Amino acid sequence: MNWKAPFLLLVGVGISNIGAWVYLLALNILVFTMTGSPFAVAVLYMLIPLASLATDVWAGSFIDRLNKRTMMIGLDVVRAGLILCVAFVDSLVVIYVLVFLINMASSIFESTSLVYMTKLVPGENRQRFNSLRNFIQSSGFIIGPSVAGILFVVSSPETAIVVNAVALLVSAFIIILLPDLDPRKEDEVFERVTFAVVKEDLRTVLAFGRSNGYVTWVYVLFGMFGVFLAGIDSLEVAFATSVLLFSESAYGFLVGIAGLGMVVGSLVNAGFAARLRVSVLMGVGAVVTPVGYLVFAFAESFLVAAIGFFVLTFAMTFAHVGFLTFYQARIPVEILGRFTNLVGMIEAVGAIVVVFGVGVLAEWLGIRAVYVGSSVAFLALGVYVCRVVIGVREEERVRVSA
Repeated sequence: MNWKAPFLLLVGVGISNIGAWVYLLALNILVFTMTGSPFAVAVLYMLIPLASLATDVWAGSFIDRLNKRTMMIGLDVVRAGLILCVAFVDSLVVIYVLVFLINMASSIFESTSLVYMTKLVPGENRQRFNSLRNFIQSSGFIIGPSVAGILFVVSSPETAIVVNAVALLVSAFIIILLPDLDPRKEDEVFERVTFAVVKEDLRTVLAFGRSNGYVTWVYVLFGMFGVFLAGIDSLEVAFATSVLLFSESAYGFLVGIAGLGMVVGSLVNAGFAARLRVSVLMGVGAVVTPVGYLVFAFAESFLVAAIGFFVLTFAMTFAHVGFLTFYQARIPVEILGRFTNLVGMIEAVGAIVVVFGVGVLAEWLGIRAVYVGSSVAFLALGVYVCRVVIGVREEERVRVSA
């Protein structure tokens, strides 16, 4: 396989990811400085799943029909323009509207890039590519906040936001250099996406789901995996600072250790991609990730908490790489955008409900009780996921068929 195009795609992903972290931290500081309200900052995070809900019903119908490379370039440019506007706006309401639109574009871009990379990378190389992609994203988890911190010292949050806009434009330029995998034929007529077309697309996805019950069930289970992550992570800062009584700097160091766990896990996945079965990646990742949360939940010292953070992010990379490779090989690329968006909509609703429920229960029962209880329930889900995916030889044999 020629890795030139996949390497360019990884570079674009890396630049965009670092910029996204800079933007996220800068936006948090900008809004908090304007309002002095933690709730105003929390609204920014609520806008992410809400934006997904606003796009998931119909976006897949466009993604599966339009030119993916052109869409990715256009979405990068649109996001860059909207982010640039954020840096020069002093109205909180307008910022929320812009952030909502940015999140909508990001949601569509993520689904589009998934379909594009599935078409770009042959089945036998996807596991290694997904591991490298995970490595680059986890590196951004470490590098992004560092870059943001430097920019905050020498300049301002507004400047950091502008830097992300520039990063997206650079990403768009890199995507221009990638091959066009959806060349349009001269006699090809574009099918207009109407309500009737979207409705028919939903029927197509549901029909595929019914006829491929195992694949759909695994996809749903890992959607629940993501919902648990969102719910438990929403208590992470409060648990570390209010229950374990760590300082903000100590918590920041824990976040750095979490990033290190992602980097190491991704490198292990990339190095042993040919030897690690996808089902093993999913099963082990699904069990060990909540174990890391439980270690953190019962920590009495910073060292134990750090071990828990490293374990959970290290294992999480196995689960993510395994799951991504799994469904890339089993869902036809022709409906991949529609399928992922429909299930993503369900996951977004679940995340909103669970985050809200966890927050309310933490107020009633206490942060530690809810954090421990959620981690135990997460482990039970992980054990069930492991039972479902481990040892399914027939499913594993078709891993590289697509």
